[in-house]
Amino acid sequence: MRKLQILLILVLFGQVVMTNEVNVYTSRHYDSDDVLYEEFTKETGIKVNIISGKGSALLERLKAEGSNSPADIFFTVDAGNLWRVQKENLFQSITSKAVLDVVPSNLRGPKNQWTAIAKRARVIFYNPENVSSNEVDGLSYEDLADSKWKGRIVIRSSSNMYNQSLVASLISNLGEEQTESWAKKFVGNFARNPQGNDRSQIIAVANGEADLAIANSYYIGIMLSGAAGKDQLEAAKKVKMLFPNQQNRGSHINISGAGILKNAPNPDNANLFLEFLLSKKVQKNMVDKSYEYPILEEISPSNEIASFGTDFVQDQTSVMKFGELNPVAVRLMDRSGWK
Repeated sequence: MRKLQILLILVLFGQVVMTNEVNVYTSRHYDSDDVLYEEFTKETGIKVNIISGKGSALLERLKAEGSNSPADIFFTVDAGNLWRVQKENLFQSITSKAVLDVVPSNLRGPKNQWTAIAKRARVIFYNPENVSSNEVDGLSYEDLADSKWKGRIVIRSSSNMYNQSLVASLISNLGEEQTESWAKKFVGNFARNPQGNDRSQIIAVANGEADLAIANSYYIGIMLSGAAGKDQLEAAKKVKMLFPNQQNRGSHINISGAGILKNAPNPDNANLFLEFLLSKKVQKNMVDKSYEYPILEEISPSNEIASFGTDFVQDQTSVMKFGELNPVAVRLMDRSGWK
């Protein structure tokens, strides 16, 4: 009889574990993330329920759901998107010591309401057949305003959050007046009106349509992996990646990040989920497939990304600034004529 009672308890406990869940609203678009979610369930017994969409649409959904929202985690790219959720007072503070101990304070939100999960740099790409290494040696973002680059630069539109965060970072470091002066000259150096995504900029440089492109670092990893097709692989082979501002503050760093929502029905599971994403094994598996940079210093990025070097100076500007200064950056970009 006692054995039967123990068996029933184990069965019931197993059912409870298997009905544990964490609900993740994500705007990330990596198929490899699904593998990580499956691994989390395998290790913990906690089911991961995913709602995917654009960051702005998910934010509107959270606002509409209010206190009845089933969401535990908001997972997205760019600190500016996390800031928008925070502004709506939708996050709670992360309390996990395992998370706070490994993520530097400049990569977390105010009151630890969100945290970086991975990093990316916004860098410069050039075609060595058209631009000599001497010409770009020691290049900074500020140098891109020099008239020598007139008609030689491509970048995507000012409506893109990655560009808005880059400009917000410049405002934080240089001040609004100096950044606006820079932006007007920078726009004057465009080879074409902004068009396409980051990979389109890299392809333009590979094809000789421009000499310099500004794009996020992980895109070259995707292209070199062959996952985006043969044409993009061949284009990626033609370009080199350059880390700006190595003589001073370092290259602009942004994040993929996540936070626990204020009305999370499963906050303990949410904390476990963040701890899982920041564990050594998962950090390695993640960056090998997303081509981002890991948060944990002891983890190496993918071979594709590591081939450009890993020992580069990274701007330590708090990523919170990208959200705080976003409205200022958007207005400044508009005044500068950045379409």
